[in-house]
Amino acid sequence: MSKKDLNIDGYFGVGIECPKTWTNYGTLYRTARILGADFVFLINKKFKKSRSDTQKTWRSVPTYSYRDFDHFYDNLPFSCVLVGVEMMDSAVYIEDFRHPQRAIYLLGAEDHGLSRKAKEQCHKLVKLRGEHSLNVAVAGSIVLYDRFVKSNHSMVLP
Repeated sequence: MSKKDLNIDGYFGVGIECPKTWTNYGTLYRTARILGADFVFLINKKFKKSRSDTQKTWRSVPTYSYRDFDHFYDNLPFSCVLVGVEMMDSAVYIEDFRHPQRAIYLLGAEDHGLSRKAKEQCHKLVKLRGEHSLNVAVAGSIVLYDRFVKSNHSMVLP
């Protein structure tokens, strides 16, 4: 199903700050492609092909690498909302979240989450239910699926 089928303008991308394993981002990239991401990225790690990306996302979805958070932040698209996925009291639970029309979803590594700088610079923060951190590919996939489902029901902000 395409964005035109859903009658959605805008775009979204997803990426990981300081990913720990090639498997995690390969799995997230595969999900991102399936659910309509316009681009994917890594911060603090150079892109490398991953066996877990069985769809070879890099062939059809622009794939970026940023040397650090500042490099990434300096290259955010105009009028795009940076949404951090983080277990914080100030974050909104995903089921209550209205996804921006133009969004970048940023996840951190499982052991330490997003950097302090990233959390401070995110325009919005969203969290999943539970007491423990999920695998970054699983958490990102849940967030993207939530966007997909809500988009299908006209619950993405104009």
